[in-house]
Amino acid sequence: MKANYKRIIIVICLVALVVLIRVSGLQEFLTFEMLRQYRDQLLAITANNYIFTVGFFILLYITVVALSIPGAAVLSLAAGFLFGLWGLLYVNIGATIGAIAAFLAARYLIGDWLQKRYAEKLASFNKEIAENGYNYLLTLRLIPIFPFFLVNIFAGITRIPLATYTWTTIVGIAPASFVFIYAGCQLGSIDKPEDIIFWKILLAFVLFGLLALSPVLLKKLMKNKNGSV
Repeated sequence: MKANYKRIIIVICLVALVVLIRVSGLQEFLTFEMLRQYRDQLLAITANNYIFTVGFFILLYITVVALSIPGAAVLSLAAGFLFGLWGLLYVNIGATIGAIAAFLAARYLIGDWLQKRYAEKLASFNKEIAENGYNYLLTLRLIPIFPFFLVNIFAGITRIPLATYTWTTIVGIAPASFVFIYAGCQLGSIDKPEDIIFWKILLAFVLFGLLALSPVLLKKLMKNKNGSV
């Protein structure tokens, strides 16, 4: 019973924190227009306080991802603009730590309870995740049309090991992060967010995702073929 009260208190605190951030208007600063408007000032701050700016950027990225605040794409652009290709490292650190925080929160607040309450009904699902979970996660990470925060929550309510979740996140977000970082390096030639992700790049991500999922599909195909013989 005490554990349930702790979960309720944590949920209330998280909701209050998200509401506070949204009311403060922080997300209004995490827009493409604001980045273009203040890019000269941001460059000056970075040049004069590089280490501080990197630390602040990573902490901000962690917060945005952990609390599912809109603006991660703009921050990735900003990383490319301010830090060059080094921004890929900073984005990956911030996104991975933020995703781990969201993953652990979902597991503690929802996942453990669901697994205990519906253990029998989730048995076959858990078996599938144990065998092919990393393929599914890589696919979800590689295809950016899947909301990042939903993948964090989904993984948290499964029994996917933290280590598997971490490495698939690091590897899976790298291609999309590189695209945003590179676009950020070319910020002066970008007029609108749609210039960043066009259909050819999106198609490439889909193909990457299908490639990650192909071992699972092949395994099931061979299993069905052997079963029908």
